[in-house]
Amino acid sequence: MAATSENVAYIERDADPDEALLDRVFFALSDPVRRAILARLDKAPLLVSELAAPFDISLQAVSRHIQVLVRAGLVRQARTGRISRCSLDVGPIFAAAVWINRYTRYWQAQFDLLAATLEKPKPRRAAAAKRQSKREEK
Repeated sequence: MAATSENVAYIERDADPDEALLDRVFFALSDPVRRAILARLDKAPLLVSELAAPFDISLQAVSRHIQVLVRAGLVRQARTGRISRCSLDVGPIFAAAVWINRYTRYWQAQFDLLAATLEKPKPRRAAAAKRQSKREEK
C-alpha cells in the first residue's frame, strides 16, 4: 500500500511522539521532488514560486509537497500577505540520522569483513604478479 497523508495520520495516532516525528520525516524524504526542494533550501530561503520554478509540475502540486515538508518539521514557512518564504529546518533530519546511526554497527561489521578480505593475498594474483615482474625484468 502506498503511503498517503491518511496512512501517516493513522500511524501517528498509535506511535509515541518521537516515532511519529520519524514517520513524518521518512515519509517526507521518500519523494524525489521533496528531496529536491530540501536541496534547494539548503542554499538559502526561497519563495514558493522560486522553489516551483525548476519543476515540471503545477504550483499547487509544489505547495502540497511543501506542506508535507512543513508537517514533518523540515521546512518553515513565513507568510507576508500572499508571499510565502520557505526555509530549511535540519532538526528533524538530525533526529532521523541519530535513528539510522544506531545501525552502523552492522555496516561496520560488513566493512571490516570487506577490508579483511581485500587484505588477504590471493594465490593466483600473487603468482601472476610474480610472473609479470619476471617478464618485465627480461
